[in-house]
Amino acid sequence: MSEARTLPGFREFYPEDRAVIGHIFEVWRSACRRHGFREWEPPVLEPLELFTEKSGEEIVRQLFNFEDKGGRKVSLRPEMTPSLARMVGARANGMPKPIRWFAIGENYRYEKPQKGRLRAFYQLNADLLGEAGPSADAEIIALCAECLLGFGLTQSDFRIRISDRTLWFRYLAALGVSEDRAGQVLAVVDKFERGTPDELTKAMTAALAGVPVDPADVLRGSRKFAAAHSFDELTRLASGDEAMQSRLVEWRHLLDALKAMGLSECVTVDLTIVRGLAYYTGFVFEAFETGGEARALAGGGRYDALVARLGGPDLPAVGFGMGDVTLRDLLELRGRLPAYVDGPDFYALILGENARAAALEDVAALRRAGFRVEYNLRDGKFGKLAQAAEAAGAKYGVIYGGEEVARGVAKVRSFVDRREGVVPRADIVPALRAVLEEGIEAVIP
Repeated sequence: MSEARTLPGFREFYPEDRAVIGHIFEVWRSACRRHGFREWEPPVLEPLELFTEKSGEEIVRQLFNFEDKGGRKVSLRPEMTPSLARMVGARANGMPKPIRWFAIGENYRYEKPQKGRLRAFYQLNADLLGEAGPSADAEIIALCAECLLGFGLTQSDFRIRISDRTLWFRYLAALGVSEDRAGQVLAVVDKFERGTPDELTKAMTAALAGVPVDPADVLRGSRKFAAAHSFDELTRLASGDEAMQSRLVEWRHLLDALKAMGLSECVTVDLTIVRGLAYYTGFVFEAFETGGEARALAGGGRYDALVARLGGPDLPAVGFGMGDVTLRDLLELRGRLPAYVDGPDFYALILGENARAAALEDVAALRRAGFRVEYNLRDGKFGKLAQAAEAAGAKYGVIYGGEEVARGVAKVRSFVDRREGVVPRADIVPALRAVLEEGIEAVIP
């Protein structure tokens, strides 16, 4: 039999790796709860039509889809937003608004594995539904920032680049591009940073085929608009256009709210961000690391029509997703991942069978009190047991020998500096809690 290997694009997590991903989840979860968001979870397997309805048949090539034994066309979820729209839509009429939900789960996409992109990845999704105004957009962007700052990153480590599909549509209308073609033009704008001039000219010509406008003029105008990187520049470009000027009132509200929350340093105007998915309807944004490879860390925006499209009520919505893969790369690069030793709080060193019953009684009491405790399952000499305790990652040992048990005490030993203290077994739970909070000094006579 050949050597079994993990499938391409999938990961396996040894305990030390799982501790790191657990830390990432804890930071995400803490930030979301502080902002009043409630956790939910969708099925990992969904009807295929749920994803084709939202993104079109072309998405099928990116899915792990198949026909199940009941003849149903199904897919592992590539993202959670369609499931969210369906679940919220089913109960939206009886839910208080706005709805603040978040989820952390593994998603699956059949695409070529490469640095920062795998076929199986964990992602945080946070969404706010039921509020159409820019205050909701500001709240979601602020949460995205806090999910990064929570790891000890600073506002100079990343930028959240904000754009606006609504403003783009109004600008393109002024250039003579109808709403039904504006989405195709934005697909060209999405390629501005990586497309050659020739490629962009051909793409714009194709996008505007049959439309009585000059593709070169639209490309030139789009480049000019995309070059705006401040609110003042947007104001100048909107001069004389009432539709654009009215939209800038909402921009002002958004930017003022983010400034009031102390996030001005990490947000910037960048109209090259248009988000490729057509269901986005207003403000859109992406978070990028600064320096290095400037990789994307998160992305999101407003999708006001999606819940209704999937059979629910007409419900405005805004949200974002943040994956674990590029985030972990950035945290390692910036030295923001703690050194994890996923070990016990205490290791009970049982020296002889005559001490085992008393030790196990205390171990059970400590575990019920919430401590993580391991002990030696077989008898051994102190030196070997101490080595086993340190290898398990314990900072402290609790030593049970015949003499200690006879006196009704246990020794507590620090594996950091080898100092020892003595605690009465009758008070072992509060005594060891004091050790965790104050150090071995708490029980040194």
